[in-house]
Amino acid sequence: MARRHDPERRQRIIDAAIRVVREKGLAGLSHRSAAAEADVPLGSTTYHFKSLDELMVAALRQASEGFAKAVAAHGALDDPGGDLAADLARVLGDWLGGDRTGVELEYELYLAALRRPALRPVAAEWADDLAERLTRRTDPVTARALVALADGICLQVLLTGAPYDEGYAREVLGRVIPAAPGGSGRGISADRG
Repeated sequence: MARRHDPERRQRIIDAAIRVVREKGLAGLSHRSAAAEADVPLGSTTYHFKSLDELMVAALRQASEGFAKAVAAHGALDDPGGDLAADLARVLGDWLGGDRTGVELEYELYLAALRRPALRPVAAEWADDLAERLTRRTDPVTARALVALADGICLQVLLTGAPYDEGYAREVLGRVIPAAPGGSGRGISADRG
């Protein structure tokens, strides 16, 4: 039997893995369940992804594009003259206000890195990318603090099911940003000892 060329098969398997995690949770993902969802032979999943971790890495990388797209589409984080706390709060609101199941999926795969070390570098990518973008507008330590706080806010919204409160997010994010020299004193002073 001639082998059928299927250049989209790998991508279909990744998409199928994401659907499996969305519907059944991470515990429901296996080579077999991804193959069934993608309607491909089991051997195709193991050909493209030697281990389940490799499949999860590909799924996490694709799923985490949602936040990156929200940041890129918004463009507010690139405005050096804007209110950084307000801009970041607005981006978080846009992301959380979209497809909540997509955000939940990203976090489920992201938190899987706690038990699956192979996922850790990919899980860290979104934080590194956001911190890098924020360092264009603030110092690296503050950028990392803002990422950690934004991550915590998002996780609390997802875990509690509470609506996202952009005003609250803007306020707490603003408290982390150092006050400009000679400024209003808003935020934490960068030179406090």
